[in-house]
Parts: sequence; structure tokens; C-alpha cells
Amino acid sequence: GGPACQDGRTTVMLRNLPNNYTRAALVEMIDAEGFAGRYDFLYFPIDFRTHAALGYAFLNLVTPEDAEEFRWRINGFSRWSLPSSKVCSVGWSHPHQGLEAHIARY
Repeated sequence: GGPACQDGRTTVMLRNLPNNYTRAALVEMIDAEGFAGRYDFLYFPIDFRTHAALGYAFLNLVTPEDAEEFRWRINGFSRWSLPSSKVCSVGWSHPHQGLEAHIARY
């Protein structure tokens, strides 16, 4: 693996998600890309007034290797199940890393 495997990072932030996506659609995409059962936390905020997604999410993967592969595979993703020209970018979550930190925060 890459640098993440050495420092143990497992939490990624997804940006540029379609605003008309739902949590279920995002889970379906993540699972369809081969990551079913390889993550234990997903935070996908929506605007409660408009019900539109805010366009980002935090995902915690089970192992640093899964996180590294997820970044490599999903960065640049654009094959959405709904019409959208957005291209997903995936980076490391700062400053929160790991399942416990995200449960405490959200």
C-alpha cells in the first residue's frame, strides 16, 4: 500500500457528490464498486429544508488498505445512477480519523 497504510488512516472525505443523490444511492454506488462490508461509518449530510444533499460525505473504511484502494478507485468517479456532470474527488478526512472520532463528532 501507499502512505496511508503506514500511518493507519481509514477515513476519507468524498466531494462533488450529486446534490440529487440519496444516502441509499451513495451506498449502492460504494457497494457496487466493490466496497460492500469494507466500511463501518458513512456520514452523508442533507439540507433538511430542501432535502438536497450537501455534496460531500465522510466514509470510514475498515482497514487502511481498503481506504487506500477506495481513494484510488473512486477519485474521479462520474458514473452516477442519476444524470450529473460532477466528478467525485476523494481525500483524507482532517482532522478526524477513524470510527470512534466520527461517532464522537456526529
